[in-house]
Amino acid sequence: MAQRFEYRVVVVTGGTDGIGLTTAKSFGAEGAQVYITGRSQERLETAVDEIGHGVIGVQGDVSKAADLDRLYDRIRRDHGRVDVVFANAGISEQAAVGDIDEAHVDRLFDINVKGTVFTVQKALPLMSAGGAIVLTGSGAGLKGFPALSIYSATKAAIRALARGWTTDLKDRGIRVNVVSPGMVLTPAMATYFRNNDGAEAWMQQAIPFGRLARTEEVARAVLFLASDESSFVGGEELLVDGGFVAV
Repeated sequence: MAQRFEYRVVVVTGGTDGIGLTTAKSFGAEGAQVYITGRSQERLETAVDEIGHGVIGVQGDVSKAADLDRLYDRIRRDHGRVDVVFANAGISEQAAVGDIDEAHVDRLFDINVKGTVFTVQKALPLMSAGGAIVLTGSGAGLKGFPALSIYSATKAAIRALARGWTTDLKDRGIRVNVVSPGMVLTPAMATYFRNNDGAEAWMQQAIPFGRLARTEEVARAVLFLASDESSFVGGEELLVDGGFVAV
């Protein structure tokens, strides 16, 4: 296996399941020293055991500045630098426009947007030229779905952040891009299917490729954007959605 990330220090927020967990495994398998975060200490410990490769778990909530400070203080003591940030932590909740309340808006923007902003900002003192930042967007940021307007708005904001930060960081040689999955067969999605008859069949019919993505397919896109193979790619959004948005 290629060792594109040998000796590199990689941060993966929201690394305890789904896309984050699979991506952390992929970074580790390619030689990276990986730090993952998660809100649940129990799930964090389980993920660390599953990933292996010397991964380090730091419990924390990306919406809380003190938790992010604790993460980067640990990395500063251990290595003194960060080479790659995969700002992946996020949540999805549904609410039709008439049912949206302040708590719904606050939860989604606190974790998905504010959490992403400060995950990146607090990493920057440890980053240097050649560093890469990958943000997790979503095809929902480009299309309208029932009861997902606030979630979609947070993901559209992620896309805007990548454009602005590409300009902010160009003189420092740090690249920023977005990976935007479509419908992915994660544990959370499997639970959704169990509780919503017909949902899986509808998704398979709606996606041109006729199936949901595997988490490994999203992870490969993240590693591409984080690697030197994408050295002239900046401010872009890479859709991993089986053609759902484009077709």
